[in-house]
Amino acid sequence: MKSNHKLSLQAYDLIIIGSGPAGESAAVNASKHGLKVAVVDDRKVVGGNCTHQGTIPSKALRHSVHSLMKFNRNPLFRTISEPQLLTFRQVMQSAEDVIRKQVAMRSRFYSRNDVSFINGKASFIDKHTISLKTDEENDLRLTAKRFIIATGSRPYRPKNVDFEHARVFDSDKVLTLQETPKRVVIYGAGVIGCEYASIFNGLGCKVDLINPGEKLLSYLDDEISDALSYHLRSLGVLIRHNETFESLSTAKDTVTVNLNSGKVIKADLFMWANGRAGNTESLNLAALGLEANSRGQLEVDKYYRTAQQGIYAVGDVIGAPALASASYDQGRCASSRIVNREHPLLIDDIPTGIYTIPEISSVGKNEKELTAAKIPYEVGKAYFKDTARAQITGEDTGVLKLLFHRETLELLGIHCFGDQAAEILHIGQAIMAQKGTGNSIEYFATHTFNYPTMAEAYRVAALNGLNRL
Repeated sequence: MKSNHKLSLQAYDLIIIGSGPAGESAAVNASKHGLKVAVVDDRKVVGGNCTHQGTIPSKALRHSVHSLMKFNRNPLFRTISEPQLLTFRQVMQSAEDVIRKQVAMRSRFYSRNDVSFINGKASFIDKHTISLKTDEENDLRLTAKRFIIATGSRPYRPKNVDFEHARVFDSDKVLTLQETPKRVVIYGAGVIGCEYASIFNGLGCKVDLINPGEKLLSYLDDEISDALSYHLRSLGVLIRHNETFESLSTAKDTVTVNLNSGKVIKADLFMWANGRAGNTESLNLAALGLEANSRGQLEVDKYYRTAQQGIYAVGDVIGAPALASASYDQGRCASSRIVNREHPLLIDDIPTGIYTIPEISSVGKNEKELTAAKIPYEVGKAYFKDTARAQITGEDTGVLKLLFHRETLELLGIHCFGDQAAEILHIGQAIMAQKGTGNSIEYFATHTFNYPTMAEAYRVAALNGLNRL
């Protein structure tokens, strides 16, 4: 990687602010098409929030905890050891190893593609110039013909919560946790709240999951959402629906959560997991004539262009879907537009992967949406407990659910709850994306699957659905 000081005095065709999935994909794609590209990041290493505070550490944590849970519930291992517990710090060490590998790998991407990486906090002077505050100098200036803002997001922090307190956390700060709490209260039951409820529960903590809404992850298919609620409760997670936060009291060894319903909940760790905000406040958007919304997010068109010519924005900083996978595609799309190359727009049916224990993944329509649209559909299901592979692995909690048109047999939605759900889903996604008669549920009934595999659940689900016609 090139020297930061020398690079910062040069002009570029394209400067990208942020080195997460969106920024990285945009940079590599633009460089491959002949542009002189620099990526600016306020961290000294590449990877962005995804690698250092979001997707990678949380999923690595989840994997370690899941492995521990499998060990503890398998009677085979009782011949060599009694059930064990690991500390949060021990499983976090595993995540830190993965982060180091990710940084090394992604650094090679930059070097191999001749993308300059510059450490510093960027602020716009005008639409062709940024100032860059670094450790070495206070105000370096870089120029470019175009910019892509890919600064990501951070946890929303309400002013009436003292995040400086040693027992108060958000999803960034929780990665610094040094001891394993006995009782945890998580406020917010979105993806992050549900994932960390699974993680802390797997470490042996008592978990209260406070949900401002009526059900967990209400955008999911109702049956999948209900399955997650049932499973978390069966493991001991106490879920409190329709509860809103009023205030938080802190002491040296405890935190007390006061809810608007009058409930008072004490714990030794409180985690706020309710909402995220775009990282735009330090960019001096006013110099561009741009303004972020109340959540710090930028508005863009379908090509990720902002209202200021030559300024693009991609990734979490533009809001939904706020997925690493989608952000990567957005970066490629925006940079392709800049180099005058055709690139498909982001697909409508973006798969969702939620890394609770077990996983959840879905793509396409759910039953509520199909019912509201008055589309005649039928359902095919395969329960994991009835598949040989799940019986062998002991991961027999879960279901694969296929929704298809009663008349054309076209696949309309795929929903999966269980081990490896995010992997299993992509088999169905590939078939669902075919045009014409290629996306029929009959594909799964007429093709041979390896046995025993989790993929075989597609055949079981297809036959179950076709038998309902």
